[in-house]
Amino acid sequence: MAADGTRHLPDLVRLRLLVELRRLGTMAAVAASTGYGTSAVSKHLAVLEQEVGVRLLAPVGRRVRLTPAGERLVEHAVRILSAVEEARAELRGESEPVGRVRLASFFTAVEPVLLPALARLRGLHPRIEVEVHEHEPEHTVGLLLAGGIDLGVVYDYSLVPRSVPAELSARRFDEQPLYLAVPAGHPEAGRPVAVSALADFAATGWIANSRGTDDDELVQRVCAIAGFVPRIAHRVDSLHLVNSLVGAGLGVALLAESGIERDRADVAFRRLDPVAGMRRSFLLARAGQWSWPPIGALAALITGTRG
Repeated sequence: MAADGTRHLPDLVRLRLLVELRRLGTMAAVAASTGYGTSAVSKHLAVLEQEVGVRLLAPVGRRVRLTPAGERLVEHAVRILSAVEEARAELRGESEPVGRVRLASFFTAVEPVLLPALARLRGLHPRIEVEVHEHEPEHTVGLLLAGGIDLGVVYDYSLVPRSVPAELSARRFDEQPLYLAVPAGHPEAGRPVAVSALADFAATGWIANSRGTDDDELVQRVCAIAGFVPRIAHRVDSLHLVNSLVGAGLGVALLAESGIERDRADVAFRRLDPVAGMRRSFLLARAGQWSWPPIGALAALITGTRG
């Protein structure tokens, strides 16, 4: 506090250390990332608490976590630091984004969406490092809230909309139609199918996901529209295995377009009518993080990957 009783504005270095603590999780990791000693990081953050006049950190065993006030200050700090960096880059005539982005995505978005975006990113912004993790949407949301990742690629279904926590911000970038995967020998295989016609499969075993609840709920809701309760015969994670089970005559499945294997001779894919809705893909980040240049650059490429 200044001699006249007013509080100093927070130091930018200390704000950056707080952001890094939120991102990396421990004082030791912040020290290794920034080049400061662990004790110096701790002292800087203690001074930051004095500058803002509230508790920012709370002890948890031998570690610390951010208080709600600390979480809120991080959101402001990201915007402040991004604005300062953008101003500095503009004045220097430089604007190359630099940093590490931890990204989580569901499996079927990695090859068609992320790999082309990452290849372009490497050419345009070689100083951005991206760390990719594969997770189901529920886990990705949890990691974002806990600070374990910076950016998430998730999906939902228009019949099973995903509730996005207030701390997160979403940007939709893709929609895909849904298909009924049936054994190739089924009558009228390959023709579009009305949801009401799914009653023909009321006695058939259905295949659902064993990890995410969205896929299971979609099957339940679509079949409810057709007037029956499906019998879930198999729960598997691998989309290739889903296709194989259908091809072997062991069940039917609902799949988004990116999950079907069109080159299979033993499976027919019948496009469902619009009553079944669509699968929608989103980018998720913590509120206020979009303005950080590495996230902004990667997000722009991902949203432009699909036409």
